[in-house]
Amino acid sequence: MSNDQQTKYLLSEAELPTHWYNLNADLGALGVELAPVLNPETHEPAGAGALEAIFPEPLVQQEMGTERHVAIPEAVRDVYRLWRPTPLYRARRWEEKLGTPAKIFYKYEGVSPTGSHKPNTSVPQAYFNAESGTTRLTTETGAGQWGSALSFAAQMYDLDCEVYMVRISYEQKPYRRVMMETWGATVTPSPSEKTQAGRDVLADDPDTSGSLGIAISEAVERAAQDEATKYALGSVLNHVLLHQTVIGQEVTKQLAQAGAGEPDVLVGCTGGGSNFAGFFYPFLERHVDGDAPLPRIVAVEPTATPTLTKGHFEYDFGDTARMTPMMKMHTLGHDFVPPPIHSGGLRYHGMSPQISALLDAGIIEATSTPQIPMFESCEEFVRCEGLLPAPEAGHAVWGARNEALTAREAGEERTIVFNLCGHGHFDLSAYEGFRAGELEDFALPEDEIEESLAAVPDVA
Repeated sequence: MSNDQQTKYLLSEAELPTHWYNLNADLGALGVELAPVLNPETHEPAGAGALEAIFPEPLVQQEMGTERHVAIPEAVRDVYRLWRPTPLYRARRWEEKLGTPAKIFYKYEGVSPTGSHKPNTSVPQAYFNAESGTTRLTTETGAGQWGSALSFAAQMYDLDCEVYMVRISYEQKPYRRVMMETWGATVTPSPSEKTQAGRDVLADDPDTSGSLGIAISEAVERAAQDEATKYALGSVLNHVLLHQTVIGQEVTKQLAQAGAGEPDVLVGCTGGGSNFAGFFYPFLERHVDGDAPLPRIVAVEPTATPTLTKGHFEYDFGDTARMTPMMKMHTLGHDFVPPPIHSGGLRYHGMSPQISALLDAGIIEATSTPQIPMFESCEEFVRCEGLLPAPEAGHAVWGARNEALTAREAGEERTIVFNLCGHGHFDLSAYEGFRAGELEDFALPEDEIEESLAAVPDVA
């Protein structure tokens, strides 16, 4: 089949990446400085010991290391082969609908067992924990994608799994809970009475819809109470983003297979930064090596949680109860409780320190959209391409659509690539609400942002 007819581009299992790419190694070459993680009491740089209280030593090494390429254990690659490599699609029907001269490609991570990109990191995290003697993992989840991924990975390595699911998502997405429980996990709506952090929140606001920051506090508290229990995080931290670079490594090979040349624009949704980073980091590596120009790299977030577009770049806690070390990142304040939009996985007050530093350095750019225009873009996309995006991934669909229309207005051929990081099969109630006209757009008022930011610690 000629390239002017081909729709999907596939790699063989033999082409599965053998190493993860560590951006820490190339930050200096990009002119980016990553601020150290701080001890919350002393405001001094936190050493490995501060992280080893909740993470196993191999993951702490990956978090803090500067080795450019980290070998993927064969036991992890064996599990990856259940769904990787994932397909790259050319959105030919959507291009025609939009009347754009742009070529639109999308990487589809929805073929994983849990329906999203999250197992790319849950599997290695479970593996390294099991190798280190951990018997139980705790975590939080918003929409349920990360909780599903960790539940799946934990049973692969005979680990118990305890998931704290943000209450609004627990209520909106019951089948995510069923999926997690089918894999053997215990799922609790957060905030809960199981932890002191949860009880404190409920005492102040019994009807709260919850937040990822609160759920993180509960999961971290539980992990800190037992030496054989460790905490696992699905986004934000360096080692999580490292594991996701299998996505972009495959994309570079698939674009070459398609004869597409170098991409002009890369688009991804952002909550904590993991799918976005894993998608574009390998392109930064190629740029540093002089193999390719730097494309425009666009992060898309909800206007209801405008971390990159309106948050401040400063030190803050990763959780509401202030149990975690402090990181310099774009933040809306650790007390921030977002509106109950359907993109539960993007409802986080902070952003990956690496992504935040790249934005501050001008390497990437950020934009935002309310949820109704996002769902409109998804409905158009699914009627052309057939695949139903998760609301989180729908933000990348919206961003790619904007870029395609901009190319149409300019009359320019451009190559646009976006990461469709998960399917929306568990989000049909959100689509139903959208089609019934029941959804509401949220634009966070500036006074609410400033009120939340007032709680951010003052770090000189």
